Amino acid sequence: MNASMKREPLLEVKHLSVEYDAPNGTVHAVTDVSLTLHRGETFGLAGESGSGKSTLAYAVARLLNPPARVSSGEALYYPRPMPAQNGAHASRQAQSGGGAAWQPFDILRLSEEELRSFRWNDLAIVFQSAMNALNPVMDIGTQIMDVLWTHQSYLSKEECKQRAVELLQLVGIAPDRLKSYPHELSGGMRQRTVIAIALALSPEIIIMDEPTTALDVVVQRDILGEILRLQAQLGFAVIFITHDLSLLLELADTVAIMYAGRLVEQGSQRAVYEHPRHPYSYGLINSFPSLHGPRRKAYGIPGTPPDLRAVPTGCAFHPRCPLAFNACKTRLPLLRQVAATAEEGAPEQVACHLYNQAFREEAPTSADIAAAYEAKAERGGVR
Repeated sequence: MNASMKREPLLEVKHLSVEYDAPNGTVHAVTDVSLTLHRGETFGLAGESGSGKSTLAYAVARLLNPPARVSSGEALYYPRPMPAQNGAHASRQAQSGGGAAWQPFDILRLSEEELRSFRWNDLAIVFQSAMNALNPVMDIGTQIMDVLWTHQSYLSKEECKQRAVELLQLVGIAPDRLKSYPHELSGGMRQRTVIAIALALSPEIIIMDEPTTALDVVVQRDILGEILRLQAQLGFAVIFITHDLSLLLELADTVAIMYAGRLVEQGSQRAVYEHPRHPYSYGLINSFPSLHGPRRKAYGIPGTPPDLRAVPTGCAFHPRCPLAFNACKTRLPLLRQVAATAEEGAPEQVACHLYNQAFREEAPTSADIAAAYEAKAERGGVR
């Protein structure tokens, strides 16, 4: 897919917030998140466990159940122009005035009938645990064909079976495995099966929620290579969610970092890797050793993520940040563009007062952030 196609918006999330109602206080899982996924793009979402990554994805896919609720925001989907179809798609096309050009629509406002048509046709999801995502008492062929029967009822049983075989071959599984049950497959094969189910109706967006969790590094590499090959072949866009930032730095075109339910940094893969602006992003990247280059001392991020029922005032990261100052404790930093080098491409966005000239004339360098982490480690971590 060419570069111009990649810049066409496909999904635009605007000011999305998600809360969980609980007897001991409201959990603010996602707060005022905005992002744009382009056609054919791999958008990486990283952060520690509990940062809101999966909640954000499940909100977009309309998979959240009470006590979770979307308290504000919208998720606009931009469909490709195409001839009128039956069902919910035709209904939406008629509402937008007919013709070949479709207007964007808000996924969060779809009726149940429209949502049933939208899911798997336009957006599919690969869940975190393949063993839990697959039905243990049904063979994988039946589970793949179930998607086809549900959404393409005009297909015959033989056509569904043939399509299931094609999908298994597409992800590198032999056709004779069609009658295998999930427990008869290795972890990597189960994950490939879930990817095959997600690809069944050729959706434009696939959300992958930590698809390599609990797999060994060799199988992880195989799965990532398979995802890249299939994306190049089929042209779908990916939202890839993980707590392992090293994976995103190999896979993603755009990387966004979440902390305590908010986006704190977003930019190209190269910009985030070579010059992480936010101290939290720097800590994540430098928490794993490099296989190349000179040896260096690594410093972990001190402390733990905050309780989302009582997020600290100001910047939620300030209790753990080695560069925090008074404004960080009282004023919430908003995402703002920062200048990028010619190699990095488009300007990066970061939510940090260190890049606000009202508080600091010069932005910190990576060396400044590294020195601050080292000093904080020597002082004993969290303030």
